[in-house]
Amino acid sequence: MSKTIPVIRNILEANDRLAEQLRKIYADKRLLALNLMSSPGAGKTSLLERTLTDLREVLRMAVIEGDLQTNNDAMRVAATGAQVVQINTDGGCHLNSSMILEALKQMDLTGLDVLFIENVGNLVCPAEFDLGEAGKIALLSVTEGDDKPEKYPLLFAESKVMLLNKIDLLPYVDFSLEKAARFARALNPEIIVFPVSCRTGEGLQPWYDWLCAAVRTQRGE
Repeated sequence: MSKTIPVIRNILEANDRLAEQLRKIYADKRLLALNLMSSPGAGKTSLLERTLTDLREVLRMAVIEGDLQTNNDAMRVAATGAQVVQINTDGGCHLNSSMILEALKQMDLTGLDVLFIENVGNLVCPAEFDLGEAGKIALLSVTEGDDKPEKYPLLFAESKVMLLNKIDLLPYVDFSLEKAARFARALNPEIIVFPVSCRTGEGLQPWYDWLCAAVRTQRGE
C-alpha cells in the first residue's frame, strides 16, 4: 500500500501538468471544453445527438469520443454533422490529458464554440482526471437509482451540472428527482440540476440556455 499511493499520486500529477497545457489551448481558442461523464447507458451520446442537432445553427460544436472499444458512438455523433475524434482506451476506465492532447492534433479548432469530451462510461475513475475542462457535466439516468450521488460522491461534488435523464420513465421506476438533487447539493451546493428526457426532448431547453450562457462567459462576452 505504501508503494501504491505514491504511484497514483505521480500519475495524477503528470496528468495535471498536461491539463494545464490543455487549459491554455482552450483559453487561446476561447473554446468551452466540457467533460461529460456518466455510467454506461445513461444517455451521454443521446444527449450529444440532441444538443448537436438542436443547436447546430447556434453553436459550433465538436466531440472527442471515449470508449474502451468500437467507434459506434462516434458514428452516431458524426451523423449529426459535427466534427468528432474517437479515442479507444483498450480497456482503460477513463480518458486522460495525454489522450486529449493527441486527439486535438486531429481536430480543426478554428471557430469552435464548444468541445464536448464524452468520457468512458464510469462513475468513478473519470472524475479523478483533470482534462483542462471548464466544467464537468454529470449525467444520471432515473433507471440507476436516486442514491448515486451519495454512493459516487466525487463526480457530483466536482460537476457544474447534473442532468437527470430519462424522466419519461419516471412512472415506471422508483426514483425521486428531489432526493437525487438533494444528495447532489449536499456535496456541491452550486451544482445546477436539469431533469431531461433525451428521447422526448422534455427539459432540454434549460440545458441549452445554460450551455449558450457558458459559451458567452468563456468568450468574455
